Amino acid sequence: MFSLTKAMVIAGLIVISSSCASIVSKTSYPVTIDSTPREASVTIKDRKGEQVFTGKTPAMVKLKSGAGFFKNAKYSVTISKPGFADKTVELTATINGWYFGNLVFGGVIGLLIVDPATGAMYKLKQTDINETLQSQNSTTSIPNEHKLRIMDINEVPESWKSKLEEVK
Repeated sequence: MFSLTKAMVIAGLIVISSSCASIVSKTSYPVTIDSTPREASVTIKDRKGEQVFTGKTPAMVKLKSGAGFFKNAKYSVTISKPGFADKTVELTATINGWYFGNLVFGGVIGLLIVDPATGAMYKLKQTDINETLQSQNSTTSIPNEHKLRIMDINEVPESWKSKLEEVK
């Protein structure tokens, strides 16, 4: 016959292990951030607008998938460098497929308490950001007469041919 202590231990183990996503999945994910050009500044803000990371590319940061009880994480990743236009990438955690494993394995405690509280019910799918920053010194502001244009000799107008110089 089971003693009360053994029954409490078994009940405790069932409660602790009754959240499918918390057991099989993670609550934070490594996100790599890179840019062209490199050494760009990176700032990450959470859904409240609070800064959670600042650094330079390339970078790797662990971001939580949950932002509170039944609340997914949302991040705004801004990459900037002087002379280039800023780029902002939005990261949003989505429902983790393992969360629905609670219907079969985890039960009500995992479905309504453990996974929502730990953030394991959500997953960051985009874990690699690689952006190319656009130069603010665009060539479109240079007048046509100052642009370099390479032409085939057959494209050169006859009136220009007398002004050509041989390049060795």
